[in-house]
Amino acid sequence: MKIKSVRERLMASSMICGVAFLGLSATQASAAAADAAASGEVSEIVVTGTRIPTPNLTSVAPVTSVTSADIKAQGVTRVEDLINSLPQSFAAQGSNVSNASDGTATVNLRGLGPNRTLVLIDGRRLMAGNPTSSIAPVAADLNFIPTALVERVDVLTGGASAVYGADAVAGVVNFIMNKNFEGVRIDAQYSLYQHSQHDDGIQSVVRAARASAAVPDNFIVPGDFKGGEGSEVSITLGVNAPDGKGNITAYATHVQINPVTANNYDYSACALNSGDTFAAGGCGGSGTAFPSRFGSFIVDPAGPGNTFRPRTGSDVYNFAPTNYLQRPDQRYGMGAFAHYEINPHFQAYADLMFMEDNSTAQIAPGGIFSASGPGPGGTFAVNCDNPLMSSQEANSVCTPAQIAAGANVDLAVARRNIEGGGRLTIFDHQEQRYVIGLKGDLGGDWSYDAFLQYGKTSLSTEQDNNFLTSRIVKSLIARRNAAGQIVCQSVIDGTDPACVPYNSFQIGGVTAAALNYLQAPTFSGGNIIEQIANANVVGTLPDGIKSPWAMDKVGVSFGAEYRREHLDSHSDVPQASGDVNGNGAANPPVNGGYDVYELYGEARVPLVQDMPFAKDITAELAYRFSDYSNAGTTNTYKISGDWTIIDGFRLRAGYNRAVRAPNVVELFSPQNVVLDGTQDPCAGLTLAQNAALVQRCATLFNLTQTQVLALEPDPANQYNGRTGGNPNLTPETSDTYTLGLVWQPSFLPGANLTVDWFDIKVDNYISNIGANTIINGCVNGTNPDFCSLVVRDSVGSIRSTQGFVIDTEQNQGGLHTDGVDVSAGYHTGLDTFGLSNAGSISANFVGTWLDKLETTVLSGQSAIDCAGLYGATCSTLGGSNNPNPHWRHKLRVTWNTPFEYGWFGNLGLSAQWRFYSEVKLDATSSDPRLAGTVFPTDAKLGARSYLDLLATFKLKDNYSFRVGVNNVLDKDPPLTGANNCPAGPCNQNVYAQMYDSLGRYIFVGLTADF
Repeated sequence: MKIKSVRERLMASSMICGVAFLGLSATQASAAAADAAASGEVSEIVVTGTRIPTPNLTSVAPVTSVTSADIKAQGVTRVEDLINSLPQSFAAQGSNVSNASDGTATVNLRGLGPNRTLVLIDGRRLMAGNPTSSIAPVAADLNFIPTALVERVDVLTGGASAVYGADAVAGVVNFIMNKNFEGVRIDAQYSLYQHSQHDDGIQSVVRAARASAAVPDNFIVPGDFKGGEGSEVSITLGVNAPDGKGNITAYATHVQINPVTANNYDYSACALNSGDTFAAGGCGGSGTAFPSRFGSFIVDPAGPGNTFRPRTGSDVYNFAPTNYLQRPDQRYGMGAFAHYEINPHFQAYADLMFMEDNSTAQIAPGGIFSASGPGPGGTFAVNCDNPLMSSQEANSVCTPAQIAAGANVDLAVARRNIEGGGRLTIFDHQEQRYVIGLKGDLGGDWSYDAFLQYGKTSLSTEQDNNFLTSRIVKSLIARRNAAGQIVCQSVIDGTDPACVPYNSFQIGGVTAAALNYLQAPTFSGGNIIEQIANANVVGTLPDGIKSPWAMDKVGVSFGAEYRREHLDSHSDVPQASGDVNGNGAANPPVNGGYDVYELYGEARVPLVQDMPFAKDITAELAYRFSDYSNAGTTNTYKISGDWTIIDGFRLRAGYNRAVRAPNVVELFSPQNVVLDGTQDPCAGLTLAQNAALVQRCATLFNLTQTQVLALEPDPANQYNGRTGGNPNLTPETSDTYTLGLVWQPSFLPGANLTVDWFDIKVDNYISNIGANTIINGCVNGTNPDFCSLVVRDSVGSIRSTQGFVIDTEQNQGGLHTDGVDVSAGYHTGLDTFGLSNAGSISANFVGTWLDKLETTVLSGQSAIDCAGLYGATCSTLGGSNNPNPHWRHKLRVTWNTPFEYGWFGNLGLSAQWRFYSEVKLDATSSDPRLAGTVFPTDAKLGARSYLDLLATFKLKDNYSFRVGVNNVLDKDPPLTGANNCPAGPCNQNVYAQMYDSLGRYIFVGLTADF
């Protein structure tokens, strides 16, 4: 039988496995090589970024490595906190995101998006973490990683698809697990936050809002805070085989984190308005307020409790206090790693890992949201003869004729469900991952590794305390029945006998029965299944093939892989139909999958060795051919080189072509209207100040001048877009260039320095354009074609289900980023400086200069650069929705003292400096596409420096203690006003996932070994 296609060849050969490897940073790998040389041995070092063992060289690609000691020094119980502290990583989904949370923790290298970062465990792909998320589609969930079992984390930035497969566009995060443990280890840690309120200016703003608010108790200045406790307990058990040929390492972990609400901090006690100053802007809020709003009136809180008065600008609801700044989380994990060498040719191994994570996102109470009704402009119908209305209220919104006829009037109705409490989204993730494999020697320098891998993520989500729109509609139409009782019209006509009238016309009129009718828990969920079969062979070519100027042989690796990804998501009827009021959108089901068959190969070619000014010159080559069932074929490749000029000084350079195929969500997600944009430049205009813009909006969107002037800006800066998948998407491609140097000066033993320039360009990238970009490009004339994507409803709004911006997934222009990474390290005994018996000191520095972070919205257009910027428009461009500082770094200095007293000893003292440079508002850019109003309160986010301190010590040889404080000086995060605080990344005036937003973080930990 003749086998023609790659797919047929793979199915026929049934190759089912890949290579496991270790990874080292430049600093660590060099140290390991030096130790090996000193001992007269050559240790085998395998570097993240290649599958080929390298006997005495370090990575050709720049790799940043974080050890288990670093993890303990940070005091983290959440892996995303550790990764986000690295300068190469940008904030993504995490525990400080509540509104727009998907319950996961993701990593976003280089600001190119979480779905362009590949996450590995011991060199093998980690499955995606959320089957229902449109926020970070099918990105890996770092909550799955058991912190206590992490031996090291290697971060390789830049394209690596030729080595690891698709999605490694921005780079790879590789978690190396401790799989050869012997004994019993218990690790426990307790932590909490402490904050002293010290922003007197913001406190004055909150007090002023309280003095003028219709409901003053919603504006409270908090006292000093202590809370947000977290605990992590893990036990690791390991035993070696009696013959020394195998090991089983098992673990169990539990993480508990308590919630923190925004009302605990003065700077997040209310939503701050943008303005000349925060004092001038004051506290803002939502037009969905309490008491109830009906059209241009509200129920008068001054009494008698059932009369209307005209609505004013201060009649807003402070939605900040109940929002979680830290989501509560409870996580259980368990698993085991086993391997046994049957003989040199057969070593069997298996990994079993399971995690269940339960987390809750809470935001402000729901209720009835204006512009969410089925009527014109999102209005609701209210009958003029409603017996729950007083005569004063009825005459305020209806004519006498309408009252007499019992006619309905369409009104903007808004009321917070303060009786029901905050809206809750409860996430329950269950994730499991199994690997079985076989590896061994093939003779000579050749070895093989083959494995099967199965990963599954199951998600169950419950939403509580929301009203259903269909029930609101019925509850607002009430009349007296034949017995004189006030009931819903739907009870009288029999269309809904369960309906209970909602008496929001009177303060204190809401009954428990009405809440039970209007509120309904809703449910959604889904599954992601990933199956991988991989086979890999590693070896060296015969001497006759090697370079005549080199001593080492040519190392090669080649293999094949089959991968299947399948996703299905579902929701109950209210969510699938969009009946959940104020939820932003319908949540229709998604179901789909794809297969990919791949062949790959890699070569490491020593070219010149032990020559003058050429101690070693080595080239690395890699190629991967992929055949996708949904996206056709792709080719990825790598060309890189390493030139050691003299001992201790080398240059390295590389080029990588990477791809990212469209995922299931991007391909198959149904299109529906969701909260998408934060701006409508045609809303809130006046003739006195904006006459030309009023006329332009009227002309562009076929509106009357009166309609334009009647458009109200949304107080929460939330506007609708129609988003969804596109089955015609094609793969993204990216090109990564790196050039760097590694210096280990001989005159300063223990010191090292690396400097690496990177340049990553993504073409044909998959994304929505962004509602803000579309509507601003239309209105300001920079992209007239965008005007066809703006659909306004009958009153001109883009805040209803009939008014939105069309913003579906597209293959568009591209992304581009470049900059420079700098790392340095130094370790020495203090006796070097004449200080005998003074211990040793070490210092480690990692920093990144971000030169460009560009998005080309449409092919052929010039790029928009958001490096050094933040704001409403930059948050919707590219892969980073957080601020993008030009410079970030972290520096840790540690003194390991020789102090010992009895059982007490090994005292270590450490200090870390974390720094973010200032970030300017995108509207301050000279690029007209970023133009907008620049309020002084938002003009920039100031630079931030954080100081962290740590002390470690041992009792006996078994007990290691750590005590630390991060953000010792209790620095407040930089604040922004509501105009530039998009829901999700910005949480109550603060980009909480990026900056320290909860005050001092205090932790104590113990590691006990037996």
